[in-house]
Amino acid sequence: MKPTRQVALLRGVNVGGRSTIAMADLRRLVTGLGYEGVRTLLQSGNVVLTASKAPATVAREIEKAIAKELGADPKVLVRTRDELAAVIEGNPMPAAVSNGARFFVTFLSGEPPKGALSELDPVDFAPDEFRGGGREIYLHCPDGVHDSRLARALSEKRLGVIATTRNWNTVTKLLATADEE
Repeated sequence: MKPTRQVALLRGVNVGGRSTIAMADLRRLVTGLGYEGVRTLLQSGNVVLTASKAPATVAREIEKAIAKELGADPKVLVRTRDELAAVIEGNPMPAAVSNGARFFVTFLSGEPPKGALSELDPVDFAPDEFRGGGREIYLHCPDGVHDSRLARALSEKRLGVIATTRNWNTVTKLLATADEE
């Protein structure tokens, strides 16, 4: 496989004081795995890197190394730079980007089972709204995500897959970081 820019998204890192990982340690660890151009963004477990391996392989290697060297057990989802660009281009709620801190993308490890999202009646969650497709769910929470019933309803248990969420500002910064090298 030709070297590609990839983005590793660690689930549940440095959130609420649990699974604390210093970003300097994470950069050192990922660089030590042989990846190049390693950069972290924010303190929430976002790593941009260049790899000649498939995203699923990169995710497994990072998960194993974190468990072994840092004693944490986060799940890692990886998207290529082009996949991340497609997520941004495919945004089904373009008006929501006006407040990127309250517009989110939930990245999934795979497509949820049929019916997992259709069971949710949008009326029950207004003013929050979502659109799903493939391995991402777009979520707009105009009053914030912290107390959002919809955000809680879109749980891994309901979806049947691993999920990690980033706000729109972070998603676009990750693409910009991937494009820097």
